[in-house]
Amino acid sequence: MPDPGRGASSGLWRDADFRRLWAGQTASQLGEHTTLVVLPLFAVLTLDAGAGQLGVLRAVGQAPILLLSLLAGAWVDRWRARTVMVLTDAARAVALGSAAVAGLLGLLGLPALFVVAFTVGALSVLFDVAYQASLVRMVRRDQLVQGNSALEGSRSAAQIGGPALGGALVSLLSAPVASAAGALFFAVSFVSLRRIRRPETVPERAAPVPVRPKRASAKHVSPKLVSPGPGRGRGRGRIREGLRFVASNAWLRAVCLASAAFQLSFAATMTVYLLFLPRELHLSGAAVGLALAATGPGALLGSVLAARLPGRFGHGVVLVSAAVVGNGALLCVPALHGSSTATFLAVNFVFGTFSQLVNVTVMSVRQAVTPDGMQGRAAATITFVGMGFTPLGSLLGGLLAQEWGPRTGLLVTAAGMMLSPVLMAASPLARLGRELPAPRACR
Repeated sequence: MPDPGRGASSGLWRDADFRRLWAGQTASQLGEHTTLVVLPLFAVLTLDAGAGQLGVLRAVGQAPILLLSLLAGAWVDRWRARTVMVLTDAARAVALGSAAVAGLLGLLGLPALFVVAFTVGALSVLFDVAYQASLVRMVRRDQLVQGNSALEGSRSAAQIGGPALGGALVSLLSAPVASAAGALFFAVSFVSLRRIRRPETVPERAAPVPVRPKRASAKHVSPKLVSPGPGRGRGRGRIREGLRFVASNAWLRAVCLASAAFQLSFAATMTVYLLFLPRELHLSGAAVGLALAATGPGALLGSVLAARLPGRFGHGVVLVSAAVVGNGALLCVPALHGSSTATFLAVNFVFGTFSQLVNVTVMSVRQAVTPDGMQGRAAATITFVGMGFTPLGSLLGGLLAQEWGPRTGLLVTAAGMMLSPVLMAASPLARLGRELPAPRACR
């Protein structure tokens, strides 16, 4: 008997527009992951930034998650996702290209890095919400797991190439050259996404909404259905609808809480990481990039497993067990020293595998229980609640490393990541079976 999952997956790869979405998202993620390493390494290795300054730099880049996520969801549900992705790619290419020129002229100091980090972070928020909504509008619901597996697999490939390339360029050439590489990747994504030809229906625009007749003629008259135009409905009202929908859904509430716990601790952990690797393990910029990229091969494996394991063992079992193993692996890192390179790579491989398994499974659950017209706002609300804590986490990580040292700070922040699987185990997510639930309307 043929494997239906395999048939759905092969059908996706025969779709030229899906391949263009995948290629564009891959290039965009590669540019983003290159930039995430280039800017902190420039601050630490070239500008000799301290722990507190590094924490502020990372927090500035993550602040748009808190400031813009909800608005991004409302916008994406009202506009074509492809248009949003194309425009954000173009703007990020311009921002990083300008940073490269400023750096070559000797003007790329710490204040300029703050501006670039905030700009790229804001545009990335819009892109990430848009590409998730774009997938739902492009593929059938029975293809969501395979589609997410492919897109998240490309993000994993970016985790391999981006940090390694960014670290190598900063170490061997210069930060301006590394910034130019990021701009080039965004330009490639722009070209690929522009070539998508399939007409995209915006669910919120297409769905008719009831309009009550004027009071004088309202007696015994049914409401009239009209199609909402671009100006109908206020942004704040659409944001409230997204918040109510997520708050009324037990699975999505649990995703928000577990994501918030994870992202707070993970942001703190990564801030300490970027100090721990060069200053405790004495790694060069290129070596730091390769060390961070070690999670990438594991994440590729996690993307493959995510297309198979939830359907075999159940989504809840996979979520909780993968979070325990992946997050727990990072507790080994503070014990490592300069001669523990193989162990360090193994820990990162395990973390990459199981954290990616969690990411893809959570995304598939969220997309499955959310109606089409609410996809952008649901994704943005979860991003806002979950990743909105990352600026605070980055500041906390810098403070802990400054007060207690990188090794102790890393132990504390890695231990905090174990709260996420505990919250999932105590929630309805743990009881999800092999089949994904159907969408539920907003109450």
